[in-house]
Amino acid sequence: MKTLFKPKVNPSREFLEIASDFSNPLDIVREAISNSFDAKASEIFITFSMSLESGRRKLKILLRDNGTGMDYKGVESFFDLGNSLRKDDKVSDPSLIGEKGHGTKIYFNSERIVVITGKDEIKYSCCMNNPIGSLYEGIVPDVEVEESQGKFKGTLIEIIGYNNNERDVFTHDRLRDYIYWFTKYGSFEGELGQHPYKDIQLHLQGIDRNNHETLKFGHKFAEESESLDKLMNDHITDAPDYFVKKFVFEDNLRRYPDISYQAVWYIEGNKAKRLVNNMIKRSGYQAPSGGYSVQERYGIWLSKDYIPVQQKNEWINKRGSESTKLHAFFNCQDFRLTANRGSVENTSGDILEEIKNTINEQYLRITESDDWSNMEWLEEQSQSYQSERKEEKDFEKRAKLIKTAKIAEYKDITLREPRQEQGVFSIYHIINILEPQLFPFEIVDYDTHAGIDVLARLRNSGVDLERSYLRFVEFKNILKSNFNHSFKRLYGIVCWNLQIVHDEVVTDAFGHSRKLRCVPSSSESTFTQYFLEDERDPHRIEIIVLEEYLEERLGIQFKRVRT
Repeated sequence: MKTLFKPKVNPSREFLEIASDFSNPLDIVREAISNSFDAKASEIFITFSMSLESGRRKLKILLRDNGTGMDYKGVESFFDLGNSLRKDDKVSDPSLIGEKGHGTKIYFNSERIVVITGKDEIKYSCCMNNPIGSLYEGIVPDVEVEESQGKFKGTLIEIIGYNNNERDVFTHDRLRDYIYWFTKYGSFEGELGQHPYKDIQLHLQGIDRNNHETLKFGHKFAEESESLDKLMNDHITDAPDYFVKKFVFEDNLRRYPDISYQAVWYIEGNKAKRLVNNMIKRSGYQAPSGGYSVQERYGIWLSKDYIPVQQKNEWINKRGSESTKLHAFFNCQDFRLTANRGSVENTSGDILEEIKNTINEQYLRITESDDWSNMEWLEEQSQSYQSERKEEKDFEKRAKLIKTAKIAEYKDITLREPRQEQGVFSIYHIINILEPQLFPFEIVDYDTHAGIDVLARLRNSGVDLERSYLRFVEFKNILKSNFNHSFKRLYGIVCWNLQIVHDEVVTDAFGHSRKLRCVPSSSESTFTQYFLEDERDPHRIEIIVLEEYLEERLGIQFKRVRT
Protein backbone atom coordinates (compact mmCIF):
# COMPACT_ATOMS: atom_id res chain seq x y z
CA MET A 1 0.00 0.00 0.00
CA LYS A 2 1.31 3.44 -0.93
CA THR A 3 0.47 6.64 0.87
CA LEU A 4 1.24 10.24 0.13
CA PHE A 5 1.55 13.11 2.56
CA LYS A 6 2.95 16.62 2.62
CA PRO A 7 5.51 17.55 5.33
CA LYS A 8 4.08 20.13 7.70
CA VAL A 9 5.52 23.26 9.20
CA ASN A 10 4.77 24.36 12.74
CA PRO A 11 4.04 28.06 12.08
CA SER A 12 4.48 29.35 15.64
CA ARG A 13 7.78 27.54 16.13
CA GLU A 14 9.05 28.76 12.76
CA PHE A 15 8.11 32.36 13.59
CA LEU A 16 9.78 32.01 17.00
CA GLU A 17 12.92 30.48 15.47
CA ILE A 18 13.37 33.34 13.01
CA ALA A 19 12.54 36.04 15.58
CA SER A 20 15.06 34.52 18.03
CA ASP A 21 17.77 34.13 15.37
CA PHE A 22 18.69 37.82 15.63
CA SER A 23 21.19 37.62 18.48
CA ASN A 24 22.05 41.33 18.48
CA PRO A 25 19.14 43.52 19.68
CA LEU A 26 20.55 46.42 17.64
CA ASP A 27 19.69 44.53 14.44
CA ILE A 28 16.19 45.99 14.70
CA VAL A 29 17.73 49.32 13.59
CA ARG A 30 19.30 47.72 10.51
CA GLU A 31 16.01 46.15 9.47
CA ALA A 32 14.07 49.39 10.02
CA ILE A 33 16.51 51.41 7.93
CA SER A 34 16.55 48.79 5.15
CA ASN A 35 12.75 48.91 4.97
CA SER A 36 12.77 52.70 4.79
CA PHE A 37 15.35 52.64 1.99
CA ASP A 38 13.28 50.08 0.07
CA ALA A 39 10.26 52.35 0.53
CA LYS A 40 12.28 55.21 -1.08
CA ALA A 41 12.02 57.38 2.03
CA SER A 42 13.93 60.66 2.13
CA GLU A 43 13.52 61.19 5.86
CA ILE A 44 13.72 58.65 8.69
CA PHE A 45 13.14 59.08 12.42
CA ILE A 46 14.37 56.49 14.95
CA THR A 47 13.45 57.20 18.56
CA PHE A 48 14.14 55.18 21.70
CA SER A 49 12.41 56.17 24.93
CA MET A 50 10.66 54.76 28.00
CA SER A 51 6.90 54.77 28.54
CA LEU A 52 4.83 54.04 31.62
CA GLU A 53 2.10 51.42 31.26
CA SER A 54 0.15 50.07 34.25
CA GLY A 55 2.87 51.31 36.56
CA ARG A 56 5.66 49.57 34.58
CA ARG A 57 8.41 51.29 32.63
CA LYS A 58 8.60 49.85 29.14
CA LEU A 59 10.97 50.37 26.25
CA LYS A 60 9.29 52.18 23.36
CA ILE A 61 10.75 52.32 19.85
CA LEU A 62 9.26 54.67 17.25
CA LEU A 63 10.22 54.19 13.59
CA ARG A 64 8.87 56.79 11.16
CA ASP A 65 9.60 57.43 7.49
CA ASN A 66 8.01 59.31 4.58
CA GLY A 67 8.36 56.47 2.09
CA THR A 68 5.76 54.95 -0.22
CA GLY A 69 3.85 53.28 2.58
CA MET A 70 1.96 49.98 2.30
CA ASP A 71 -1.39 48.76 1.07
CA TYR A 72 -3.24 45.81 2.61
CA LYS A 73 -1.12 43.28 0.74
CA GLY A 74 2.01 45.09 1.90
CA VAL A 75 0.81 44.99 5.51
CA GLU A 76 0.25 41.24 5.21
CA SER A 77 3.76 40.82 3.81
CA PHE A 78 5.17 42.92 6.67
CA PHE A 79 3.78 40.53 9.28
CA ASP A 80 4.10 37.32 7.24
CA LEU A 81 7.12 35.03 7.32
CA GLY A 82 8.96 34.45 4.03
CA ASN A 83 6.42 36.41 2.01
CA SER A 84 8.50 39.29 0.71
CA LEU A 85 6.94 41.30 -2.11
CA ARG A 86 10.34 42.65 -3.07
CA LYS A 87 12.02 39.46 -4.23
CA ASP A 88 10.64 39.74 -7.77
CA ASP A 89 11.03 43.54 -7.76
CA LYS A 90 14.81 43.20 -7.28
CA VAL A 91 15.13 42.16 -10.91
CA SER A 92 14.00 45.60 -12.09
CA ASP A 93 15.33 47.48 -9.05
CA PRO A 94 18.59 45.93 -7.78
CA SER A 95 18.90 48.61 -5.10
CA LEU A 96 16.19 46.86 -3.03
CA ILE A 97 17.54 45.16 0.09
CA GLY A 98 14.75 42.97 1.44
CA GLU A 99 14.08 39.65 -0.28
CA LYS A 100 13.43 36.89 2.26
CA GLY A 101 10.62 38.30 4.39
CA HIS A 102 12.54 37.56 7.59
CA GLY A 103 13.84 40.95 8.74
CA THR A 104 10.72 42.44 10.31
CA LYS A 105 10.25 39.29 12.40
CA ILE A 106 12.81 40.76 14.80
CA TYR A 107 9.97 43.11 15.84
CA PHE A 108 8.15 40.06 17.24
CA ASN A 109 10.56 40.08 20.23
CA SER A 110 8.21 42.51 21.94
CA GLU A 111 4.92 42.95 23.81
CA ARG A 112 3.11 44.96 21.15
CA ILE A 113 3.60 46.12 17.56
CA VAL A 114 1.57 48.99 16.10
CA VAL A 115 1.87 49.88 12.42
CA ILE A 116 0.22 52.89 10.79
CA THR A 117 0.69 53.27 7.07
CA GLY A 118 -1.20 54.29 3.96
CA LYS A 119 -1.43 54.06 0.21
CA ASP A 120 -3.86 55.10 -2.51
CA GLU A 121 -5.92 57.31 -0.15
CA ILE A 122 -6.42 54.47 2.36
CA LYS A 123 -4.92 54.49 5.86
CA TYR A 124 -4.18 51.22 7.64
CA SER A 125 -3.86 51.03 11.44
CA CYS A 126 -2.58 47.64 12.56
CA CYS A 127 -1.90 46.13 15.98
CA MET A 128 -0.36 42.83 17.11
CA ASN A 129 -0.57 42.22 20.86
CA ASN A 130 1.83 40.02 22.83
CA PRO A 131 3.70 38.57 19.84
CA ILE A 132 6.60 36.98 21.75
CA GLY A 133 4.38 35.61 24.51
CA SER A 134 1.96 34.06 22.02
CA LEU A 135 4.78 32.40 20.06
CA TYR A 136 6.19 30.83 23.24
CA GLU A 137 2.70 29.45 23.91
CA GLY A 138 2.65 27.91 20.40
CA ILE A 139 0.18 30.45 18.98
CA VAL A 140 0.72 32.68 15.94
CA PRO A 141 -0.60 36.07 17.11
CA ASP A 142 -3.38 37.81 15.20
CA VAL A 143 -3.03 41.20 13.54
CA GLU A 144 -5.95 43.58 13.90
CA VAL A 145 -6.24 45.95 10.91
CA GLU A 146 -8.48 49.00 10.70
CA GLU A 147 -8.94 50.65 7.31
CA SER A 148 -10.05 54.25 6.90
CA GLN A 149 -10.24 56.77 4.12
CA GLY A 150 -7.57 59.43 4.12
CA LYS A 151 -3.97 60.12 3.26
CA PHE A 152 -1.10 58.91 5.38
CA LYS A 153 2.39 59.53 4.08
CA GLY A 154 4.90 56.79 4.75
CA THR A 155 4.89 54.39 7.71
CA LEU A 156 4.91 54.72 11.50
CA ILE A 157 5.85 51.72 13.63
CA GLU A 158 5.63 51.64 17.42
CA ILE A 159 7.21 48.71 19.27
CA ILE A 160 6.57 48.29 23.00
CA GLY A 161 8.53 46.02 25.35
CA TYR A 162 11.20 45.03 22.82
CA ASN A 163 14.12 42.92 24.06
CA ASN A 164 12.33 42.17 27.35
CA ASN A 165 12.57 45.92 28.09
CA GLU A 166 16.36 45.68 28.47
CA ARG A 167 17.64 48.97 27.08
CA ASP A 168 21.32 49.35 28.04
CA VAL A 169 22.49 48.74 24.44
CA PHE A 170 20.29 51.51 23.00
CA THR A 171 22.41 54.46 24.11
CA HIS A 172 22.84 57.20 21.54
CA ASP A 173 26.55 56.74 20.83
CA ARG A 174 26.15 53.00 20.47
CA LEU A 175 23.19 53.37 18.11
CA ARG A 176 25.00 55.93 15.97
CA ASP A 177 28.05 53.69 15.75
CA TYR A 178 25.90 50.71 14.75
CA ILE A 179 24.11 52.76 12.08
CA TYR A 180 27.37 53.87 10.47
CA TRP A 181 28.89 50.38 10.57
CA PHE A 182 26.08 47.87 10.05
CA THR A 183 23.16 49.51 8.23
CA LYS A 184 22.42 50.87 4.77
CA TYR A 185 22.80 54.40 6.12
CA GLY A 186 26.48 53.64 6.69
CA SER A 187 26.99 52.48 3.10
CA PHE A 188 30.41 53.14 1.53
CA GLU A 189 28.95 53.73 -1.96
CA GLY A 190 30.01 57.37 -1.78
CA GLU A 191 33.66 56.23 -1.81
CA LEU A 192 33.00 54.76 -5.27
CA GLY A 193 31.68 58.06 -6.60
CA GLN A 194 28.05 56.94 -6.22
CA HIS A 195 25.79 59.32 -4.29
CA PRO A 196 22.17 58.18 -4.75
CA TYR A 197 21.31 58.55 -1.05
CA LYS A 198 23.27 61.62 0.02
CA ASP A 199 20.11 63.68 0.59
CA ILE A 200 18.38 61.14 2.85
CA GLN A 201 18.14 62.45 6.39
CA LEU A 202 18.11 60.20 9.44
CA HIS A 203 17.12 61.64 12.82
CA LEU A 204 18.28 59.54 15.78
CA GLN A 205 17.46 59.72 19.46
CA GLY A 206 18.98 57.15 21.83
CA ILE A 207 17.52 56.11 25.16
CA ASP A 208 19.83 58.56 26.97
CA ARG A 209 18.86 61.62 24.86
CA ASN A 210 15.88 63.97 24.86
CA ASN A 211 16.24 65.18 21.28
CA HIS A 212 17.21 63.93 17.85
CA GLU A 213 20.56 64.18 16.12
CA THR A 214 20.46 64.48 12.33
CA LEU A 215 23.03 62.15 10.83
CA LYS A 216 24.82 62.48 7.51
CA PHE A 217 24.68 59.57 5.08
CA GLY A 218 27.73 57.40 4.49
CA HIS A 219 30.35 55.46 6.38
CA LYS A 220 33.00 57.53 8.17
CA PHE A 221 36.56 57.16 6.94
CA ALA A 222 39.51 59.31 7.98
CA GLU A 223 40.55 62.04 5.54
CA GLU A 224 43.42 61.08 3.23
CA SER A 225 46.73 62.53 4.39
CA GLU A 226 48.81 64.96 2.40
CA SER A 227 52.55 64.70 1.70
CA LEU A 228 54.93 62.76 3.93
CA ASP A 229 56.88 65.95 4.67
CA LYS A 230 53.73 67.67 5.93
CA LEU A 231 52.88 64.67 8.11
CA MET A 232 56.36 64.73 9.63
CA ASN A 233 56.27 68.50 10.15
CA ASP A 234 52.78 68.46 11.69
CA HIS A 235 53.00 65.32 13.82
CA ILE A 236 56.69 64.30 14.08
CA THR A 237 56.71 60.98 16.02
CA ASP A 238 52.94 60.58 15.57
CA ALA A 239 53.15 60.87 11.77
CA PRO A 240 52.47 57.12 11.12
CA ASP A 241 49.35 57.36 13.31
CA TYR A 242 47.92 60.05 11.01
CA PHE A 243 48.81 58.39 7.70
CA VAL A 244 45.72 57.67 5.55
CA LYS A 245 45.55 56.31 2.01
CA LYS A 246 42.56 55.08 -0.01
CA PHE A 247 42.36 52.28 -2.58
CA VAL A 248 39.34 51.36 -4.73
CA PHE A 249 38.82 48.13 -6.68
CA GLU A 250 35.83 47.44 -8.95
CA ASP A 251 35.79 44.43 -11.27
CA ASN A 252 34.41 40.96 -11.88
CA LEU A 253 35.63 37.72 -10.34
CA ARG A 254 38.17 36.02 -12.60
CA ARG A 255 36.59 32.56 -12.46
CA TYR A 256 33.04 33.95 -12.39
CA PRO A 257 33.00 36.88 -14.86
CA ASP A 258 29.25 37.33 -14.35
CA ILE A 259 29.78 38.25 -10.68
CA SER A 260 30.92 41.79 -9.95
CA TYR A 261 32.36 43.27 -6.78
CA GLN A 262 33.20 46.66 -5.32
CA ALA A 263 35.93 47.14 -2.70
CA VAL A 264 37.21 50.10 -0.73
CA TRP A 265 40.40 49.82 1.31
CA TYR A 266 41.84 52.49 3.58
CA ILE A 267 45.20 52.37 5.30
CA GLU A 268 44.48 54.31 8.49
CA GLY A 269 46.75 55.16 11.40
CA ASN A 270 45.24 54.73 14.85
CA LYS A 271 44.99 58.44 15.65
CA ALA A 272 43.42 59.11 12.27
CA LYS A 273 40.79 56.47 13.11
CA ARG A 274 40.05 58.15 16.42
CA LEU A 275 39.34 61.48 14.72
CA VAL A 276 36.21 59.95 13.16
CA ASN A 277 35.40 57.20 15.69
CA ASN A 278 34.86 58.00 19.37
CA MET A 279 34.06 54.35 20.20
CA ILE A 280 37.65 53.07 20.01
CA LYS A 281 38.94 52.06 23.43
CA ARG A 282 42.46 53.03 24.39
CA SER A 283 44.60 53.73 27.42
CA GLY A 284 43.71 56.99 29.15
CA TYR A 285 40.36 57.38 27.34
CA GLN A 286 36.93 56.27 28.55
CA ALA A 287 35.06 55.14 25.44
CA PRO A 288 31.24 55.27 25.48
CA SER A 289 29.31 52.16 26.45
CA GLY A 290 29.74 49.56 23.73
CA GLY A 291 33.27 50.71 22.86
CA TYR A 292 35.71 48.31 21.22
CA SER A 293 39.37 47.90 20.35
CA VAL A 294 40.86 48.44 16.90
CA GLN A 295 41.49 44.69 16.68
CA GLU A 296 37.81 43.93 17.31
CA ARG A 297 36.36 46.25 14.69
CA TYR A 298 38.89 47.02 11.94
CA GLY A 299 40.24 44.96 9.05
CA ILE A 300 38.29 43.55 6.09
CA TRP A 301 34.48 43.17 6.11
CA LEU A 302 32.44 41.21 3.57
CA SER A 303 29.34 43.17 2.58
CA LYS A 304 26.10 42.86 0.67
CA ASP A 305 23.96 45.85 -0.32
CA TYR A 306 27.02 47.80 0.94
CA ILE A 307 26.11 46.66 4.47
CA PRO A 308 28.95 44.87 6.33
CA VAL A 309 28.02 41.29 7.21
CA GLN A 310 31.09 39.37 8.35
CA GLN A 311 34.65 40.26 9.36
CA LYS A 312 37.31 38.09 7.66
CA ASN A 313 40.69 39.24 8.97
CA GLU A 314 41.91 35.65 9.03
CA TRP A 315 41.93 35.77 5.22
CA ILE A 316 44.63 38.45 5.16
CA ASN A 317 46.59 38.22 8.43
CA LYS A 318 49.93 36.92 7.22
CA ARG A 319 52.39 39.15 9.04
CA GLY A 320 51.02 39.65 12.52
CA SER A 321 48.37 42.29 13.10
CA GLU A 322 48.56 44.24 9.82
CA SER A 323 44.76 44.06 9.52
CA THR A 324 44.50 46.65 12.31
CA LYS A 325 45.99 49.21 9.90
CA LEU A 326 43.17 48.54 7.44
CA HIS A 327 39.62 49.85 7.23
CA ALA A 328 38.21 47.88 4.32
CA PHE A 329 34.96 46.60 2.80
CA PHE A 330 34.38 44.10 -0.01
CA ASN A 331 30.85 44.18 -1.45
CA CYS A 332 29.32 41.45 -3.61
CA GLN A 333 25.62 41.10 -4.39
CA ASP A 334 26.05 37.37 -4.96
CA PHE A 335 26.72 36.64 -1.31
CA ARG A 336 24.02 34.36 0.09
CA LEU A 337 23.26 35.42 3.65
CA THR A 338 21.84 33.55 6.62
CA ALA A 339 18.34 34.52 7.74
CA ASN A 340 19.67 37.01 10.31
CA ARG A 341 22.20 38.55 7.88
CA GLY A 342 24.99 37.53 10.25
CA SER A 343 27.06 35.42 7.87
CA VAL A 344 27.88 34.84 4.19
CA GLU A 345 28.43 31.12 4.73
CA ASN A 346 25.34 30.20 2.65
CA THR A 347 27.36 31.30 -0.39
CA SER A 348 28.81 28.61 -2.64
CA GLY A 349 32.19 27.45 -1.35
CA ASP A 350 33.78 27.88 -4.80
CA ILE A 351 32.60 31.48 -5.02
CA LEU A 352 33.83 32.21 -1.49
CA GLU A 353 37.24 30.76 -2.34
CA GLU A 354 37.47 32.96 -5.45
CA ILE A 355 36.47 36.01 -3.40
CA LYS A 356 39.11 35.12 -0.81
CA ASN A 357 41.74 34.89 -3.57
CA THR A 358 40.60 38.24 -4.99
CA ILE A 359 40.83 39.91 -1.57
CA ASN A 360 44.32 38.51 -1.07
CA GLU A 361 45.40 39.84 -4.48
CA GLN A 362 44.15 43.30 -3.51
CA TYR A 363 45.84 43.04 -0.12
CA LEU A 364 49.12 42.09 -1.80
CA ARG A 365 48.87 45.03 -4.21
CA ILE A 366 48.34 47.38 -1.28
CA THR A 367 51.16 46.00 0.91
CA GLU A 368 53.57 46.09 -2.04
CA SER A 369 52.57 49.62 -3.08
CA ASP A 370 54.59 52.79 -2.66
CA ASP A 371 51.96 54.03 -0.23
CA TRP A 372 52.53 51.08 2.11
CA SER A 373 56.27 51.65 1.82
CA ASN A 374 55.71 55.29 2.69
CA MET A 375 53.81 54.28 5.83
CA GLU A 376 56.62 51.91 6.83
CA TRP A 377 59.17 54.67 6.18
CA LEU A 378 57.19 56.96 8.50
CA GLU A 379 57.19 54.25 11.15
CA GLU A 380 60.97 53.85 10.83
CA GLN A 381 61.52 57.60 11.05
CA SER A 382 59.23 57.82 14.06
CA GLN A 383 61.01 54.99 15.84
CA SER A 384 64.41 56.51 15.09
CA TYR A 385 63.29 59.91 16.36
CA GLN A 386 61.75 58.40 19.49
CA SER A 387 64.90 56.36 20.10
CA GLU A 388 67.05 59.46 19.70
CA ARG A 389 64.83 61.50 22.04
CA LYS A 390 64.80 58.66 24.55
CA GLU A 391 68.59 58.46 24.46
CA GLU A 392 68.86 62.23 24.93
CA LYS A 393 66.50 62.17 27.91
CA ASP A 394 68.28 59.15 29.36
CA PHE A 395 71.64 60.89 28.96
CA GLU A 396 70.36 64.03 30.67
CA LYS A 397 68.82 62.01 33.49
CA ARG A 398 71.95 59.95 34.07
CA ALA A 399 74.21 63.00 33.90
CA LYS A 400 72.07 64.65 36.55
CA LEU A 401 72.14 61.55 38.74
CA ILE A 402 75.92 61.32 38.45
CA LYS A 403 76.22 64.83 39.85
CA THR A 404 74.07 63.95 42.86
CA ALA A 405 75.16 60.33 43.42
CA LYS A 406 77.24 59.29 46.43
CA ILE A 407 80.72 57.92 45.81
CA ALA A 408 83.46 56.23 47.85
CA GLU A 409 87.15 55.51 47.39
CA TYR A 410 88.70 52.18 48.33
CA LYS A 411 92.19 51.02 47.41
CA ASP A 412 92.42 53.61 44.63
CA ILE A 413 89.13 52.47 43.10
CA THR A 414 86.13 54.79 42.87
CA LEU A 415 82.82 53.16 43.81
CA ARG A 416 79.51 54.80 42.83
CA GLU A 417 76.22 54.41 44.65
CA PRO A 418 74.08 51.94 42.65
CA ARG A 419 70.63 52.76 41.27
CA GLN A 420 69.66 49.23 40.17
CA GLU A 421 70.39 45.71 41.33
CA GLN A 422 73.00 45.31 38.55
CA GLY A 423 74.92 48.12 40.26
CA VAL A 424 74.68 46.32 43.61
CA PHE A 425 76.12 43.19 42.00
CA SER A 426 78.93 45.24 40.41
CA ILE A 427 80.02 46.70 43.78
CA TYR A 428 79.83 43.26 45.39
CA HIS A 429 81.97 41.84 42.58
CA ILE A 430 84.66 44.56 42.90
CA ILE A 431 84.87 44.20 46.70
CA ASN A 432 84.91 40.40 46.44
CA ILE A 433 88.02 40.66 44.20
CA LEU A 434 89.73 43.09 46.57
CA GLU A 435 88.68 41.25 49.77
CA PRO A 436 88.10 37.58 48.87
CA GLN A 437 87.21 36.51 52.43
CA LEU A 438 84.80 39.36 53.27
CA PHE A 439 81.56 37.72 52.24
CA PRO A 440 80.34 34.47 53.84
CA PHE A 441 79.60 32.82 50.51
CA GLU A 442 81.29 32.30 47.19
CA ILE A 443 79.53 32.39 43.82
CA VAL A 444 79.69 29.29 41.66
CA ASP A 445 77.17 30.37 39.00
CA TYR A 446 75.13 33.45 38.14
CA ASP A 447 72.21 34.25 35.83
CA THR A 448 70.86 37.66 34.86
CA HIS A 449 67.84 36.37 32.92
CA ALA A 450 65.30 37.55 35.50
CA GLY A 451 67.15 40.09 37.62
CA ILE A 452 70.40 39.04 39.30
CA ASP A 453 70.47 35.72 41.09
CA VAL A 454 73.49 33.59 41.86
CA LEU A 455 74.13 30.08 42.99
CA ALA A 456 76.50 30.06 45.96
CA ARG A 457 78.03 27.90 48.66
CA LEU A 458 79.32 28.81 52.11
CA ARG A 459 83.01 29.63 52.38
CA ASN A 460 85.36 27.42 54.42
CA SER A 461 82.83 24.60 54.59
CA GLY A 462 85.57 22.02 54.04
CA VAL A 463 83.39 20.28 51.45
CA ASP A 464 84.23 20.09 47.74
CA LEU A 465 81.88 21.65 45.16
CA GLU A 466 80.25 18.39 44.07
CA ARG A 467 79.17 17.58 47.63
CA SER A 468 78.55 21.10 48.93
CA TYR A 469 75.04 22.38 49.69
CA LEU A 470 74.22 25.03 47.09
CA ARG A 471 71.69 27.79 47.63
CA PHE A 472 70.52 30.90 45.82
CA VAL A 473 71.60 34.43 46.68
CA GLU A 474 69.39 37.21 45.36
CA PHE A 475 70.61 40.75 44.63
CA LYS A 476 68.24 43.71 45.14
CA ASN A 477 68.72 47.46 45.06
CA ILE A 478 66.07 48.11 47.72
CA LEU A 479 64.55 45.24 49.72
CA LYS A 480 60.80 45.76 50.25
CA SER A 481 58.02 43.81 51.95
CA ASN A 482 57.06 42.09 48.69
CA PHE A 483 59.80 39.74 47.52
CA ASN A 484 59.33 38.66 43.90
CA HIS A 485 61.08 35.29 44.24
CA SER A 486 60.69 32.20 46.39
CA PHE A 487 62.23 31.80 49.86
CA LYS A 488 62.86 28.15 49.03
CA ARG A 489 66.58 27.29 48.65
CA LEU A 490 67.49 30.92 49.37
CA TYR A 491 70.66 31.41 51.46
CA GLY A 492 70.63 35.15 51.49
CA ILE A 493 69.86 38.51 49.95
CA VAL A 494 72.38 41.23 49.10
CA CYS A 495 70.70 44.65 48.87
CA TRP A 496 71.93 48.22 48.95
CA ASN A 497 69.33 49.37 51.44
CA LEU A 498 66.14 48.37 53.24
CA GLN A 499 62.62 49.73 52.97
CA ILE A 500 61.45 47.53 55.85
CA VAL A 501 62.05 47.63 59.60
CA HIS A 502 62.59 45.19 62.44
CA ASP A 503 59.71 42.71 62.91
CA GLU A 504 58.08 43.69 59.60
CA VAL A 505 56.70 40.81 57.53
CA VAL A 506 58.16 40.06 54.10
CA THR A 507 56.13 37.89 51.70
CA ASP A 508 57.57 35.93 48.78
CA ALA A 509 56.02 35.39 45.32
CA PHE A 510 54.16 32.30 46.56
CA GLY A 511 52.61 33.89 49.65
CA HIS A 512 55.10 32.54 52.22
CA SER A 513 55.97 35.00 54.98
CA ARG A 514 59.02 35.69 57.16
CA LYS A 515 59.83 38.41 59.71
CA LEU A 516 62.82 40.71 59.50
CA ARG A 517 65.14 40.44 62.52
CA CYS A 518 67.86 42.98 63.16
CA VAL A 519 70.82 42.00 65.36
CA PRO A 520 72.87 45.09 66.30
CA SER A 521 76.66 44.96 66.45
CA SER A 522 78.07 43.73 69.76
CA SER A 523 81.15 42.18 71.34
CA GLU A 524 80.30 38.97 69.51
CA SER A 525 79.72 40.66 66.15
CA THR A 526 81.43 43.79 64.86
CA PHE A 527 78.68 44.56 62.37
CA THR A 528 74.88 44.71 62.23
CA GLN A 529 73.22 41.52 61.02
CA TYR A 530 69.80 41.04 59.42
CA PHE A 531 67.79 37.85 58.93
CA LEU A 532 64.43 36.76 57.56
CA GLU A 533 63.03 34.21 60.03
CA ASP A 534 60.19 31.70 60.11
CA GLU A 535 59.56 30.05 63.45
CA ARG A 536 58.59 26.86 61.63
CA ASP A 537 61.87 26.73 59.68
CA PRO A 538 65.27 26.60 61.43
CA HIS A 539 67.02 28.09 58.37
CA ARG A 540 67.46 31.87 58.62
CA ILE A 541 67.85 33.84 55.38
CA GLU A 542 70.75 36.25 55.86
CA ILE A 543 70.48 39.79 54.48
CA ILE A 544 73.59 41.81 53.71
CA VAL A 545 72.72 45.51 53.56
CA LEU A 546 75.72 46.37 51.43
CA GLU A 547 76.11 50.12 52.13
CA GLU A 548 75.98 49.54 55.88
CA TYR A 549 78.02 46.31 55.70
CA LEU A 550 80.91 47.94 53.82
CA GLU A 551 81.03 50.85 56.25
CA GLU A 552 81.05 48.64 59.34
CA ARG A 553 83.44 45.99 57.98
CA LEU A 554 85.82 48.07 55.81
CA GLY A 555 85.17 51.67 56.79
CA ILE A 556 83.92 52.52 53.27
CA GLN A 557 81.64 55.55 53.38
CA PHE A 558 79.62 56.74 50.42
CA LYS A 559 79.29 60.53 50.32
CA ARG A 560 77.92 63.11 47.92
CA VAL A 561 80.61 65.18 46.24
CA ARG A 562 79.82 68.78 45.29
CA THR A 563 80.70 69.70 41.70
